Amino acid sequence: QVQVVESGGGLVQPGGSLRLSCAASGFRFSSSWMHWVRQAPGKGLEWVSTINTRDGTTSYADFVKGRFTISRDNAKNTLYLQMNSLKTDDTAVYYCALNSMGSGRGQGTQVTVSS
Repeated sequence: QVQVVESGGGLVQPGGSLRLSCAASGFRFSSSWMHWVRQAPGKGLEWVSTINTRDGTTSYADFVKGRFTISRDNAKNTLYLQMNSLKTDDTAVYYCALNSMGSGRGQGTQVTVSS
């Protein structure tokens, strides 16, 4: 069955960096657009970034543009999110998903940005 498992979260100071990973299985990863979404405490899911299947074209929410980079390794069925210049507002549970609404997401990985 479709499964995604996120990892790489943790506690980081403002200005720091983290790299999230998402291991995918049970579907044709190389043919699937992939997305990162997040949910901050007390808020709904919000879209963060998307990467397509063909030429690796990426898109980002304005609030992460220039700081986050999405990438994929189709040989490893793995999606990544490199997060730099982290802000306290980036504190959230981060999910990889099969669409921008968060469908098919895993259990998520907690990212906490705090001094």
